[in-house]
Amino acid sequence: MKRITKKELFFEKTLKLISEKGFKATTMRDIAHELNFEVANVYNYIDSKEALLEDYIFATLDEFVIYLDNIMDSSYSPVEKLKFVISKHVQYTLAKPYEVSLFVYEWRSLKGEKLEEFKQKRSGYISSVSNIIEDGINQGALRQMDSEFATFMVISSMRWLFSMITN
Repeated sequence: MKRITKKELFFEKTLKLISEKGFKATTMRDIAHELNFEVANVYNYIDSKEALLEDYIFATLDEFVIYLDNIMDSSYSPVEKLKFVISKHVQYTLAKPYEVSLFVYEWRSLKGEKLEEFKQKRSGYISSVSNIIEDGINQGALRQMDSEFATFMVISSMRWLFSMITN
C-alpha cells in the first residue's frame, strides 16, 4: 500500500475543501484550519490560491487536449473516437473528481489572460469534438443531425456525468 506524503495530503484535502465550499468561498485560513496548520504554512505548498486554481485547471485541460489530439490523429472511426473521448472523461472523473470539480465549476474564477487562454483552449477542444461528430455524420456512421447541437449534448452529458459521480 502506497503511503501518502504530506504534500499529497495537502493537495487532496485542499481540493476537496474547494470542491465543497467553492473556490471564492474558500480562504487560506480555511485551508490552514482543515490541515491543522498555521496560515503561513499553507504557503510552503502553494504561492496563492489563484496559482493553485490555474495549475489544476490547465493541467486538467492540457491532459484532455493531448488525449484528444492523439485521438484526432488516429485512424479510428469517428464513432470509436467519440467513444474514446467520452471514456477519457469518465475515467478521469472517477480518478480525479476534485480536479474535475475545479475544471467544471471554477474556471470562471480565472482572471485576465488566464481566463482568455482557458476559453480559447476549451473552444478548440469543443471544436475538435464537433469535428469528430461531423465526420461521423458525413461518413454515415452517425445519423443526420445538427452537429452543433449534438456537440453541445455530448459536452453537457459529460459535465452532467461528472456531477452525478461526485454528488
